[in-house]
Amino acid sequence: MTIQNFFGVDTIFFTLLNYPMSYIEFFGTIFTGWSVYLSAKNKVISWPVGLVGVVLYGFLFYQIQLYSDLFEQLYYLLTGFWGWWVWTHPAAKERDTNSELVISRTSRNFNLIGLASIVILTFSLSSFMSNIHLIFPVLFPVAASFPFMDAFTTAASFVANVYLVKRKIENWYLWIIVDIIGVFLYYQKGVIFLALLYVFFLINAFKGVYDWSKTLKGYAKKV
Repeated sequence: MTIQNFFGVDTIFFTLLNYPMSYIEFFGTIFTGWSVYLSAKNKVISWPVGLVGVVLYGFLFYQIQLYSDLFEQLYYLLTGFWGWWVWTHPAAKERDTNSELVISRTSRNFNLIGLASIVILTFSLSSFMSNIHLIFPVLFPVAASFPFMDAFTTAASFVANVYLVKRKIENWYLWIIVDIIGVFLYYQKGVIFLALLYVFFLINAFKGVYDWSKTLKGYAKKV
């Protein structure tokens, strides 16, 4: 099998319950799921593991015409390296006992900026993606699927990932919303394994809220 075939969405790895699983969907899902699990466990290694999943999903989303998700992977590629650096190189006053960035809550102003960013990005990205096949017909010959819904989850994920980089507990509340929509979206597009992954993401996001809340309470007891 060539590298080109590996990255092709039609190259089937195995069939499970009549569902044809491509190599790229399977391994992209494995690395992404592993990364999200490690994030909930508050592990720094989640960032390099996630970078592998980002690359694989970028190829996948291009081939199934979820273009907002494609550009989202480019964003995750950049923030993946950023998050890896921020978590391991915090300011002295923000370090925990492992010399890593501590978990904290966001301020009201930060949340307002985040909300405004989601609204602006959603409408801007939705408008652009609805017409991308007309603007760049050679690169994107097929019209985008679910452009508004896809744009919203992308915008919310952008903000949630900034919260995650800053190790803010509110990132998990945003991920819960994104994951609920993601289950529906990917099921509709026929990538069932990815939809199931988002069910796992949803459960993991609730676990993230629980675990990070316990850590925050632990900080308070030490003060």
